[in-house]
Amino acid sequence: MGLLARCQELFSTSNLYDVLGIAKEATDAELRRSYYKVSLKIHPDRAPEDPRATDKFQVLGKLYSVLSDKEQRKVYDEQGVVDEESDMPRCWEEDWRLLFPKITVQDILEFEQKYKGSDEEHQDVIQLYVQHQGNMDIIMDSALCCSQEDEPRLRGIISDAIQAGEVTAFAAFTQESEKKKKARQNRFEKERQEAEEMQREMGLGEQEDSLAMILKQRQKSREQNFNGFLSDLEAKYSKKGGSSQKVRRGKK
Repeated sequence: MGLLARCQELFSTSNLYDVLGIAKEATDAELRRSYYKVSLKIHPDRAPEDPRATDKFQVLGKLYSVLSDKEQRKVYDEQGVVDEESDMPRCWEEDWRLLFPKITVQDILEFEQKYKGSDEEHQDVIQLYVQHQGNMDIIMDSALCCSQEDEPRLRGIISDAIQAGEVTAFAAFTQESEKKKKARQNRFEKERQEAEEMQREMGLGEQEDSLAMILKQRQKSREQNFNGFLSDLEAKYSKKGGSSQKVRRGKK
């Protein structure tokens, strides 16, 4: 099965740019940053509950190799086809790690303090809202530095943008049922309890950030194949990256 068909199967779209959530005119820096952010969300260590996570990660790597190659990208842009004969790297895990070196838990915590409430977060949230047409399940899963407690704040950002006429009022957001909201809250609560249980099993101190320390411990024991949340914000720290992509808002 070809790359475009695999994208349709795994990501529900055959448009390579849509998989990454970027415009066709995206710069190399925007392409790299979006590839990083999407790959982290679907990384097998980050999404162990998804049986197709490994396939998604590998297909995303192939997608990136096409769009990051000027000649292949030009052919795709002009003809809508990709070179299916080109070989994928032997190990996308190693290739991905070469692009994005590791950062520390302290880096994450410091970034989170600066990111929450910033203009950058506002733009990211609105972009997710437009991209996923108001689906809060996906928005909450995709937003950076986000927990259950942040949902009212993110909903406020979106509601203000709708009221100001900046974006379309998608029914998935404005008419979301209480049942769906409750199901999402229950899922977050279950994940929180699982994280606390893992913390107790590992004997981690309460003064440490629970989730970060759990993932740090997992990194030590699974060094060869772990690239999870400890690297979740590298794209935003990268000095090589460009400015964030401007949101293309879906106005009525």
